[in-house]
Amino acid sequence: QVQLVESGGGLVQAGAPLRLSCAASGRTFGNYAMGWFRQAPGKEREFVAAIRRSGGGTYYADFVKGRFTISRDNAKNTVYLQMNSLKPEDTAVYYCEATMGYSGYGDRRIYDYWGQGTQVTVSS
Repeated sequence: QVQLVESGGGLVQAGAPLRLSCAASGRTFGNYAMGWFRQAPGKEREFVAAIRRSGGGTYYADFVKGRFTISRDNAKNTVYLQMNSLKPEDTAVYYCEATMGYSGYGDRRIYDYWGQGTQVTVSS
């Protein structure tokens, strides 16, 4: 079992930055690739970003490329999502998820664990 706890969400104005954190406990964090997903009201949960076990590979949804950066600190069992130039359409609950998989990181079906989410609200 892996327990994931997201933090760092809040209410910000358009254009502002925000950094989300996801702390993991339980099994060895370094054994998992990590992803961030988000879900807006009335919409499906969608892929945002993912990072390989060592941090050597990162992947992004087209709508966040150049604005968001995913990173991880395996010594701290934490994955981060730095979000810059936020837009009102980024408003959603953001979830971090863990997978033992090695590919297909944009597909939620490969993820084994996820947290409770943190709300991000961007005002215009």
